[in-house]
Amino acid sequence: MNILLMTIDKVSSSSIQQLLEEYKERLKHYCRFEYITIIMPKNVRYKSVEEQKKEECKAIIKHLKEHDCVVLLDEHGTEMRSVDFSKWIEKQGQSGKRIVFIAGGPYGFSEDMKTKFSQKISLSKMTFSHEIVRIIFLEQLYRAFTIIKGQKYHHE
Repeated sequence: MNILLMTIDKVSSSSIQQLLEEYKERLKHYCRFEYITIIMPKNVRYKSVEEQKKEECKAIIKHLKEHDCVVLLDEHGTEMRSVDFSKWIEKQGQSGKRIVFIAGGPYGFSEDMKTKFSQKISLSKMTFSHEIVRIIFLEQLYRAFTIIKGQKYHHE
């Protein structure tokens, strides 16, 4: 199974970067995991919010392949319990397509992006920083694989 997590802008906290590396290492045992951080040029941050979202969308689309299963990590997406997410991951993995999860920039996704990619998953009704979202998502992805494999990580 091929999974890509795509994020906007780099992590400034060394502690968060360390956790990201730990989960990336753990995920190697379950899938081909790739992580791409798109660094937006500084001049983009001086544009209007809508223009920033459009620029981010253009940058994201450059990394996508035609048959990717694209999922936006969006607060208005579908909420799932960890067990349900593991079932979803398992089902998507059977398609043979690369699963691409995208965490948007500081203002979320453009309307074009939301229209183009209809699959959206919410990690919570709460709002998290873009750095923390990465950790929460990777932990849930790791948890999903341990559930699929019947390993003793998730307790229910």
